[in-house]
Amino acid sequence: MTTRLSIFPLGGALLFPRMHLPLHIFEPRYRAMVSDAMARDRRIGMIQPRGGDRAKPDLFDLGCVGRIAEVEALEDGRFDIVLEGLSLFRIVRELDVTTPFRQVEADLLPTPDESEALSIAHRASLETESRRFAEAQGYAVDWDSVSRLDDEALVNGIAQIAPFDSAAKQALLEAPDLPARAELIVQLMQFFGRHDGEDRVTLQ
Repeated sequence: MTTRLSIFPLGGALLFPRMHLPLHIFEPRYRAMVSDAMARDRRIGMIQPRGGDRAKPDLFDLGCVGRIAEVEALEDGRFDIVLEGLSLFRIVRELDVTTPFRQVEADLLPTPDESEALSIAHRASLETESRRFAEAQGYAVDWDSVSRLDDEALVNGIAQIAPFDSAAKQALLEAPDLPARAELIVQLMQFFGRHDGEDRVTLQ
């Protein structure tokens, strides 16, 4: 299915179907985008820039459509919003528009009706590596709550918040299925979690 989307290029920000992403909108062009979306169908396409021109950077091909599930309009024109992921999309072409925000023609990709599952070994490996990584980084995590998450929420939640670079984040978004994404997360944690002289994990 092909559709027209207003897009929000933001490095390091991933959204997955059935997940949520809170955003603070302050740039005038993206404040206009939120106002436009609220007047239409509440949809925004989240996608990462590849780099290049900062004003109009090249884009990765794959992103995720989000529906504005919550919005708070602040007095100075900024917005706090929460996007709910609907489906992945692939850009067909960028449109020539007069709006301050960019728009594309995109193919919406099918989303499975039910969440995928990990094997017991996959789940255990992911939780073990996540604990090691979080403790080395000094993150405070409620592991009891984490253990109650279903596999999809756990894997995609980690992919959204993990402090990886844009290329690594994009690889997670483009993983073909949940087990492949979980395995890649483990590999990335091991790759990025390098120890310095004081035996602390760094992202350098």
